[in-house]
Amino acid sequence: MTVTVRYASHDSFTTMNILYCTDTYPPQVNGVSVVTALSVAGLAARGCTVHVIAPKYPEAMHASIFGDAGAASLTQIPSAPMPGYADIRVASPDARTISRTVRALRPDLVHCATEFVIGRLGQRAAMRSGIPVVTSYHTDFGKYTEAYGVPWMRGTVTAYLTRFHQRAQRTYTPGSPAREELLARGIRDVEVWGRGVDTTTFHPAKRDAELRSAVGADDRFLFLHVGRLAAEKGVQVILDAYAMAREQLPPDSTRLVIAGAGPERSALQARAGTDVHFLGYLQRDTELPRLYATADAFVFASTTETLGLVVLESMASGVPVLAAAEGGVRDHLRHDENGLAYPANDAAALAAAMVRVATAPALRRQLADGARRHAERLTWEMEYDRLLASYREVIAR
Repeated sequence: MTVTVRYASHDSFTTMNILYCTDTYPPQVNGVSVVTALSVAGLAARGCTVHVIAPKYPEAMHASIFGDAGAASLTQIPSAPMPGYADIRVASPDARTISRTVRALRPDLVHCATEFVIGRLGQRAAMRSGIPVVTSYHTDFGKYTEAYGVPWMRGTVTAYLTRFHQRAQRTYTPGSPAREELLARGIRDVEVWGRGVDTTTFHPAKRDAELRSAVGADDRFLFLHVGRLAAEKGVQVILDAYAMAREQLPPDSTRLVIAGAGPERSALQARAGTDVHFLGYLQRDTELPRLYATADAFVFASTTETLGLVVLESMASGVPVLAAAEGGVRDHLRHDENGLAYPANDAAALAAAMVRVATAPALRRQLADGARRHAERLTWEMEYDRLLASYREVIAR
């Protein structure tokens, strides 16, 4: 096979043509789709021409949750719901359309934001055309195999992910623990990138007394969890911990609110008490910021995050975080400074942390101030500038 290698001129670096290939994108809402859409908007604002290849979603699919996805242009690949988890769409392996799009656009760089159908086919098409390829490592799918009861598949999944990222000129991951793991697996160039937070959208000033009343909190202590209700998120640990904490606190003194949806919602609701409120999907730019700021503490149980964007959003909202210091969360959680850390999957330890923060108003205020200060050091504007400089370096090299 003959490969034609194209070199971008120096002048073109200020008006780069970037192609994103991703298996998840708004209106689907998750950490990967949000970060990808923010990246597209940030690069476009800096003068880049950005095109996205992503799955086609049903028009009725909570399109108002995210708002404008920010892409200047979009190629949609037919998709179907994943069995057992309809909110996740599996793209058709439409290699012809993806290859044709790569050839037509002739981008300076292809960024594969996911490792599966569209990400892999986009990577293959770019390599055949001699176009530099970078990748994102947002999710440790190897660990997911344990949460879904197929631990014997972990080695196979991890090997596939390793090969995928080894083909890239550079891999971006939002956490230093993930970077260390990727380097140990032989991936040559790994950069920590993508841990910004919008400290204007997510702000303590958005605390809302009417919203507290609507969820039955009023003057009660309000715990909050935001995220997909899927096995790997460990929300059952939060429910178990809350039940234990409730027994140690004054009667009717707390509420727990869970925002998000997913295949585990029915099972989680069945084991929850009447003082646990499930809100489902919320509009990201208006409803979620109010909810974060209205809470008194944020609880998080996932151990598979490379970042944990919701952790940063709660910190930006001036809400202390109670979480296991695992994965990317470890980069941000500072015990007794901006939150409380507990051992992974230890519901009793989380319950103790919940009791501690709910019964010590001065501690809660101290942690809330520390959370906001930490978030203020993490701006998306700085991350966009870093990404653009990194792209230039990859193209020049």
